Amino acid sequence: MAMKGPGLFSDIGKKAKDLLTKDYTYDQKFTISTVSASGVGLTSTAVKKGGLYTLDVSSVYKYKNTLVDIKVDTESNISTTLTVLDALPSTKLVTSVKLPDYNSGKVELQYFHENASFATVVGMKPSPVVELSGTVGAQGVSFGAEAGYDTATGKLTKYTAAIGVTKPDYHTAFILADKGDTIKVSGVYHLDEKQKASAVAELTRRLSTNENTLTVGGLYKIDPQTAVKARLNNTGTLAALLQHELKPKSLLTISGEFDTKALDRAPKFGLALALKP
Repeated sequence: MAMKGPGLFSDIGKKAKDLLTKDYTYDQKFTISTVSASGVGLTSTAVKKGGLYTLDVSSVYKYKNTLVDIKVDTESNISTTLTVLDALPSTKLVTSVKLPDYNSGKVELQYFHENASFATVVGMKPSPVVELSGTVGAQGVSFGAEAGYDTATGKLTKYTAAIGVTKPDYHTAFILADKGDTIKVSGVYHLDEKQKASAVAELTRRLSTNENTLTVGGLYKIDPQTAVKARLNNTGTLAALLQHELKPKSLLTISGEFDTKALDRAPKFGLALALKP
């Protein structure tokens, strides 16, 4: 199903967030994916974090408009996600649960319209938390809001409002989050038509503590298979990564981070290798 309209509320500000955080890792991670003749996808992931190793195996099966995803990890957790597209016209239904914690289950219904989108998430327990979000917009400008309500306590768990503007050469967002305590302004600007080079900035202000956090970053595509990213915040933390596509869909990512104000501290390094057929 082709998603239409202004997108979900979570999409507002996502361009800047992804450019600043996506693919940065400071562990050693290896992922290999295969697809059987029957169409079942199998993905195995091994991660070394410090001196600890974790392993999980996931299986994905698609039948018509239904997608089933089952993941098992070394801690004996079983995560199951069932996704149904167009169960009703222009909708997406997602049901998930992580065993043995039966209370972790939730049901999400998303609805997409040409000028609006709505999403509802309900926990699968006797007194669940209910989350609602909606976005309206047209011509690249969107307005959205979300709220969470705990039926057990009768209190709002969160409420957030946002404005997003998406144009061919830039993306901006203004978000009022944490029940009005946090203001976040972000923007991405593409420096050329082919979007080989992009700049990003994000300013976060927490009103209750008068704390400001400014993060700037950039992306440059050296060639169709290789890209570099970097980011720096006002506390002096500098991070960078190099990502290379070894073959279609198979990526090697090397990233690092260090504190420019405390050079005596050991920097962080990470390596991720993802192989796909």
